[in-house]
Amino acid sequence: MDAFVSRKRRRLSQSSLGAITASAGASNIPIPDTSGEDSTDIKIAILLSLFPDIKQENLLDILVSCDGSVEAASSLLTSQGTSSSSPFKKRATSNPARGAQTSLSSHVLTKAKDGSVTTLSESLIHRKPLSTKKGQTLHLYSPEDIAAYTPCTIIHNFLPAEQANALLIELLDESEHFSRYEFQLFNRTVQSPHTTSLYVSTAEEYQQHTSEYKYGGTYRSNVRQATPELRSVSRKVQYAVNEVVHARIHNIYPDGKKLKYQSPKEWRPNAAFVNCYDGPGENVGYHSDDLTYLGPHPIIGSLSLGVEREFRVRRVLPRDEEDDAGQIGAEDNKRNPPSGATNDRKLSTARADAQGQISIHLPHNSLLVMHAEMQEEWKHSIAPAQTISPHPISGNRRINITYRWYRDTLHPRYTPRCLCGEHAVLRCAQRKQETRGRYMWMCYAGYVPGKESCSFFQWAEFDDDGNPVWTHKPQEEETAPALANFSASQ
Repeated sequence: MDAFVSRKRRRLSQSSLGAITASAGASNIPIPDTSGEDSTDIKIAILLSLFPDIKQENLLDILVSCDGSVEAASSLLTSQGTSSSSPFKKRATSNPARGAQTSLSSHVLTKAKDGSVTTLSESLIHRKPLSTKKGQTLHLYSPEDIAAYTPCTIIHNFLPAEQANALLIELLDESEHFSRYEFQLFNRTVQSPHTTSLYVSTAEEYQQHTSEYKYGGTYRSNVRQATPELRSVSRKVQYAVNEVVHARIHNIYPDGKKLKYQSPKEWRPNAAFVNCYDGPGENVGYHSDDLTYLGPHPIIGSLSLGVEREFRVRRVLPRDEEDDAGQIGAEDNKRNPPSGATNDRKLSTARADAQGQISIHLPHNSLLVMHAEMQEEWKHSIAPAQTISPHPISGNRRINITYRWYRDTLHPRYTPRCLCGEHAVLRCAQRKQETRGRYMWMCYAGYVPGKESCSFFQWAEFDDDGNPVWTHKPQEEETAPALANFSASQ
């Protein structure tokens, strides 16, 4: 951050910065409100000139909490007795994470409309969603801001350092056996831009996952049994995820109740995808995770190890609210007609630019929990990076473990088959306002190399707890074996 702020500060004239600085001590001279016109780094440069003793990352935190208004941020800091001659006191943190920002949210007091005073972290819970701006990426670092403005919770320094390093070393060795999965886009076969492998709890489950469960319309051959270190951290992941899920329901969800279709049961991971991003160019584009075996409103625990990368999220808007994105994509396609994955990538980028996106930085040993509303209402990606800071153990590589809970009621023996005999996949309607939020079973064969879709479609029905309502109830002899919980299999 020091570099980009320095660059912007050099671009600002000395006279303008001097005038702004001089106004800090004069309450009758207003500070320019740049909330709607300047980029974040220019705003940070202005705040730095006013409050040079406050760290840049802390000023960013305050700026985000004030919806990008320099005037509001400056007034808030000044009201707390902060000035260039009075350094702001912030609580020291123990064992700070590399690349993690300590938020000031729990230290700054704010005044509500009714005159009551509360901490910023408490007021963030009740704040309206943050409006990202067209063509911009808002970078969030602190756990309080990430929880307030996205459907995610982040825990820095999740594992003891030695345990995190041991798990990283073990999975780096495992990554030699990872592979790239293939899928079909616009009649072209493309490969995933990173390598991956599926991990299950027991040797007995290998047979199920290679002959019954389908991923992207095909059976996975690259299935491995959970490693010792992977097992050893699973209980901690399970406990931490359930703890933050309960907190989010109590503090943020309407009336302190779970979402409709969200399971009331304890989250119990019984499968995990382990991904390896080898170098800054390896990535994954905007997507929502497959709901077929997870069911509605699933929760995913994602543990990051190794080099830090950006996790970007954006809301899914109905098509009538995405006119700008469609116009951008159409005009660009007329100038440079794309094909295959290039077209899909350009459209995704256009949509992200049209509404803006939020970037969450994932340092080594951080656990990100994607809450129940994530897959239906947001899309996420790992963005390519121009440069990255090497990790002392993994170098340029990032290892990511996404723990998942496959529901017993959505075993592939129960889910519908489409007209061509393939397993149907479960999706959530997102684009049309009239059907937004409904679930559907669809044929996926059109994305499988060498196959064509039979256009099978069927609305999916679930009870309030997310259990499927089948027209044909499975008989006792059809009962599928349950997958073992990672923690229970230790």
